[in-house]
Amino acid sequence: MAGLHVKKGDHVVVIAGKDKGKKGEVLSASPSESRVVVQGVNMVKRHQKPSPSVPGGIIEREAAIHVSNVAHLDPKDGKATRIGVKILDDGRKVRVARRSGEVIDR
Repeated sequence: MAGLHVKKGDHVVVIAGKDKGKKGEVLSASPSESRVVVQGVNMVKRHQKPSPSVPGGIIEREAAIHVSNVAHLDPKDGKATRIGVKILDDGRKVRVARRSGEVIDR
C-alpha cells in the first residue's frame, strides 16, 4: 500500500464531489483507508448524546473524503497542482509543486 500525496497540515482544494472548489487544510489523513479530513469540507450532522464533557444535540463536523478528490494548492498562485519530489543540495528530500516548482515542505 503506497502512502498518500497529502499530509496533515497541507493546504488542498477539492476537485470532485459536492464541495468541488472549496479550499481547506488537511486536519487528518488515514493512509490505510485512503481518506482525508479537510477543514470545512464534507460537513455532516451528528446526533451527539450528552456526556460530562460534551453537551448533547446535533453537531456539525467534517467527514472524511477520498484522497483522489483533493489536490494540493500551489503556494505561488493558489491553484491545484500535482506533486513532485526533489532532493536538495543538503541531501533533504522535499515535495515540490509541479506547476511552479515551489517547495511545499518547510
